[in-house]
Amino acid sequence: MTKKQRAVLAVEALKQEYPDAICSLTYREPLQLLIATRLSAQCTDARVNMVTPALFERFPTVNEFAEASYDEVAAYIKSCGLFKTKSKDIVEMCKKLRDDFGGEVPDTIEELTTLPGVGRKTANLICGDIFGKPAVVVDTHCIRITTRLGLHKQTDQKKIEMELKKLLPPDESNDFCHRLVLHGRAVCTARTVKCASCCMKDFCPTGIKELKHAD
Repeated sequence: MTKKQRAVLAVEALKQEYPDAICSLTYREPLQLLIATRLSAQCTDARVNMVTPALFERFPTVNEFAEASYDEVAAYIKSCGLFKTKSKDIVEMCKKLRDDFGGEVPDTIEELTTLPGVGRKTANLICGDIFGKPAVVVDTHCIRITTRLGLHKQTDQKKIEMELKKLLPPDESNDFCHRLVLHGRAVCTARTVKCASCCMKDFCPTGIKELKHAD
């Protein structure tokens, strides 16, 4: 079986297991998703979703974020961790959106990654979820599960992204990454692999090996 064949099987298996492929972060508009994703670094999505309602109520627009002080933004996001760095990034990000992009969130990886605090993972999420473009969001769940699936041997996020883009159907790639998050929390966790209950056990090299040893 080729990597591409295995990738297609994984897409279909996860689609059956998790029909609703949705982002775990709560947002109403592009700017909110951009900021929530920045807050989610080394923080759970659940915690971010607890913090953002008050944050977005206090700063409802790009301009209000851009004119805010780092300290005031930090006070709202303190429980998310790394709050000093994140508050600075959010304010500077919004200044750049205001000054260089007319207050609008851009729709390309190249433009998004010019924003402070925005890397390729965040940029792909915005392109996929907001603008409906083919995207591969390489987070910890994606790295772990696609490695166990034998789809690549990379450790660098950008290289993993490029490898997966070659293997995944473009119109499925974004939803596939959302489903990896769900599967990574429920079954294929960082600490344990529950291969016996995995929807991909019949073709995943790790699952086949684990179940063989269990016999």
